[in-house]
Amino acid sequence: MPPLVAYFSMEYGLHEEFHSYAGGLGILAGDFMKSAGDLGLSVVGIGLRWAQGYTAQRIGSDGYPYDQWRDYPPGPLTDTGVRVRVRVAAREVECCVWRVGRYAVAPLFLLEPVDVRDRWITRRLYDPAPDCRVAQEMLLGIGGVRALRALHLPVDLYHFNEGHAVFAGVELITDRMEAGADFHAAWREVRERIVFTTHTPVPAGNEIHAIEDLRRLGAGCELVGAELREIGGDPFNMTVAGLRLARRANAVSSLHAETARAMWAHVDNAAPIIAITNGVHRGTWQDPRVAAAADAGAETLRQARRQMKDELLAEVATRTGVRLDSEALTIGFARRAATYKRPDLLLRSPERLAPLLKERRIQLVFSGKAHPADQAGKAVVALLVETIRQWPESIVFLEDYDMALGRLLTRGCDVWLNTPRRPMEASGTSGMKAAMNGTLHLSILDGWWPEGCEHGVTGWAIGDERVGQDQDARDLEALYKTLEHDVLPAWADPEAWMRLMRASIRMGTELFSADRMVREYFDRLYTAP
Repeated sequence: MPPLVAYFSMEYGLHEEFHSYAGGLGILAGDFMKSAGDLGLSVVGIGLRWAQGYTAQRIGSDGYPYDQWRDYPPGPLTDTGVRVRVRVAAREVECCVWRVGRYAVAPLFLLEPVDVRDRWITRRLYDPAPDCRVAQEMLLGIGGVRALRALHLPVDLYHFNEGHAVFAGVELITDRMEAGADFHAAWREVRERIVFTTHTPVPAGNEIHAIEDLRRLGAGCELVGAELREIGGDPFNMTVAGLRLARRANAVSSLHAETARAMWAHVDNAAPIIAITNGVHRGTWQDPRVAAAADAGAETLRQARRQMKDELLAEVATRTGVRLDSEALTIGFARRAATYKRPDLLLRSPERLAPLLKERRIQLVFSGKAHPADQAGKAVVALLVETIRQWPESIVFLEDYDMALGRLLTRGCDVWLNTPRRPMEASGTSGMKAAMNGTLHLSILDGWWPEGCEHGVTGWAIGDERVGQDQDARDLEALYKTLEHDVLPAWADPEAWMRLMRASIRMGTELFSADRMVREYFDRLYTAP
């Protein structure tokens, strides 16, 4: 019998109407649960129910993004009747355990405080207040373990999706110590039941907390400071703790595995890091018209693509009042707004961009959100908006990026642009969604793209694999060279473009589906070494 795996994630992107996700990490978790459900695999998910979810982000009259928050009803949730308690500082926080009922996913349970006085913990996803963040992770990890026990689910293996869940490992160690084991024996025993996925190669994205704060709030359970330091260091690094608590870990692309192994090589007693490249849920992200037309005649696929582009352009007109040209090459860029993703890279050479826009050879559609506390990310959005206002008929920014807009964009654009500063993109699953729909990927060789790119066959690579101080200048030159000499000539040749689309669809569906990803987790991460 395969093991029963408990999958812990702070966020789950299931549907745009269910406000339980912020971005790529949550969309991945949602796709994981959907494919596990489709395949009938023995997985149960644990998360938190967010009263206000993540920010809705609007662009002000000054061009700067601002955040809006509102309370959402529980939605498609059923109360299991189970209650668990987690002590946070001096307060015993009682949590109800909801089960997600509407979406076709493996069993998924979400915790939420019962008493309104404790709801500050789960009010907003990724609340930046330090005590709140730790309290959220305590409910996910410690509360999640207790909920699984109360639900009488015989979990064999715990999968921590990012470091947010590592207090589950601390709770499991404490349980073994209460049964009579010493700290190191308990740690060794628990470690055989934990695996860990690390996502971010950006140092600032790896969360740390002061040991004193963890002990004050109760996140360390009954462990003393020296024991916590052995697990996560001082300050306590959640990724380091994940690597030391797990028997095996994975990165989310082959290149990311190389980066992560180098990044964490100094950590003693860390789990080995293998590569399991992300995938996306085909039923969610691939338009049924493309799936039906992929093996049909060229005209059928061409019509499907035309319909999807028309739907995107109609939404652009509704939201912005701008009527883009249906015949122009439409390039899309949409993801979390962060400086290393360089959303403005194409705009940094106005002398080369201007003729392409004036002649209606290309048009650009941008979207994305910055984290509410990421002022640098918000400044990137403001810079985009300022530049766009110089080209109001050829460039648009669609505010409040969500799953619905993501589907429209990855289906309706002609080209999907990705310009991270290599090797800082762990995976980049939006490009997989685009590829599945025949939207051709134009990307830096970062994240998943080195595994999917056959230049001029499945899409195009921007530049080469070199990194260094002149990286931005080299990548900018390579971007325009590829656009002018490869992409636009192919766009002018309908037969060549059709060959590219078919190859892209095959590549996306065969290599980068969440079904493949989940099976690989069972075969390579969950099976005992």
